Order: sequence, then structure tokens, then C-alpha cells
Amino acid sequence: MDKLESMEVFVKTADTGSFAAAARALGMTPQMAGKHVDSLETRLGVRLLHRSTRAHLLTEAGREYVDACRRVLDEMSAADAIAQSQIAHPRGVLRITAPVAFGSFRLAHEIESFLSRYPEVTVELVLTDRQVDLLQDGFDVAFRIGELADSSLVARPLAPYQLVACASPGYLKMHGQPIHPRELSQHLCLDYVSDEYRNQMAWVFTDGKSSVTVDPIRRLRINDGRGLICAAESGAGIVMAGEPNVKLSIAAGRLVRLFQNFKGPLRPMHLLCIDRRSQPTKLKAFIEWSLERFSGRDNLPTLNL
Repeated sequence: MDKLESMEVFVKTADTGSFAAAARALGMTPQMAGKHVDSLETRLGVRLLHRSTRAHLLTEAGREYVDACRRVLDEMSAADAIAQSQIAHPRGVLRITAPVAFGSFRLAHEIESFLSRYPEVTVELVLTDRQVDLLQDGFDVAFRIGELADSSLVARPLAPYQLVACASPGYLKMHGQPIHPRELSQHLCLDYVSDEYRNQMAWVFTDGKSSVTVDPIRRLRINDGRGLICAAESGAGIVMAGEPNVKLSIAAGRLVRLFQNFKGPLRPMHLLCIDRRSQPTKLKAFIEWSLERFSGRDNLPTLNL
């Protein structure tokens, strides 16, 4: 028999004085109530109740044990209340991981609205370009840019990441401003590198009618998207970066967008979480908020990878 249920029956019997009264309160038969108490006595090897036709009274061991049972049941009720409160409304710590550049230039600027909407949620945001293992590393949710590998994660598509070519005014003054993507072969370019992305990828541009593929000279490769943008702002070369990540730099005049008639490639972006039958309310709230902020379109499908 379930030990906690047997404790509850024993406490109720002590409070009411009989198996019959305890059974009525708990919705079971008097015989079943008696079996619960019998199982406790058998397991403990001690008698807890003096049984008579008029009433069931606690033994000395029973008086000590009933107090301990009350404490255990109170702790269980408190634990249930904590869990149920998280179901009722979002609360607790939410661990999020995101790529460095997106997290720095986009997510960190937006996250305040989520915190304001859900004041009982605390966010731990870890920025890394490493593809972390959500379960092993203890994350609730991850933003991921690029093609997805097969996994057991659930993916929600977000708005694709538009890449644009940019350079600082200082670099363009010294080296000239390229008019067509083909001219990139005559310029210093910056690129991203990581353990997952060791192979250099060509830069592809399209004007809506045709595409241009360029394999530029990469004088500097950095494993941090934020560092790439900083290097471009300092005049180190031309960078291909996510449009949201350079929006403020362009507005402030630290970078100039090149090739206005051409668009760089789109990179897919997804929100990933572990496939659970019952997601915590805090996670559901963050997924809903993220789709509001970053999807760019409605009714995007859920993908089971």
C-alpha cells in the first residue's frame, strides 16, 4: 500500500477515533482504512492503536508516530502547493541560451518586456555560440541559428536571419566602397569561425533576379559574432552579419550597409526546447513571448526533430 496514503488514514483515524469515521472522510470503506493502519503496524513492528468496539485510541508509540506523520503530510501539502502555483502562473528560474551576437544585440534589448510581464520569473541568459545540450547543461530553452541537426528537441521556427554586408566609414574611406558584390575579392573581409563551422562558406547575394557567389579574402576570423561587429566598426574589414545585430551600429553611423540592391542569404532561426508532456508554465510563457517578438509571422508550425 502507498505509505503516504496509509499515514493519512492513520492520522484521520486518530483525529476521528474510528476507522468508520476516517473512512467516511476519505471516501473509502472502513475495512480499507483498517488495512492501511495494519500495513503501517506490520512495517513498523509496533502497535499504533488500541482497538475496541467503541473507539480506537493511540498507543504511546502511536502518539509519537502521529505527530511525525502530521509533519510529513504538511511538508507534502506545502510541496504540492509550490508545484501547483507554478502551474497556475509563471514563476521560478528560466535558463536560456542564445548565440552571442543575437543575445547581445537583440535578445538582451528585448528581455525586459518579458521580465515586466512575468515578475515572478528570474532569467539566467547564457550567451554562447557553442551548440549546448539542453538536458545535460540544464537549459530550458535555446535560440539556434542555422540548419538544425536531427534530435529529440521540439523546434519552433522564428523569422529567418537576414545577413547583410557592412563596413565602417573609416574602412570605406581608406579602401573605397564596393558597388557590386564581385568587388569583394579586392577587399579585406571578416568571417565567423567555430568548432562547428571550420569550413569557409562562400558569400551569396541576390538581387531578386539572379544570384552572385563570392569567396572573399578573409584576413580575420573570429569565433564571436559580437567581436566580428566590433572589428568591423574599428575598420578591420567588411563583415557579413545578421541585420538585427548591426541595426544600431548602422543607425549610429559606425557601420555602413553595402549593396543596397542585393540581399545576403537568409539563415533559419529556431527556438528549441525539450519534448516534455507537461511544460512548466514559465517555459510556455517564454515560448509565447518569443513568438510574439521574433517570429515575424503568425501560425508557424512546430517541428519535432
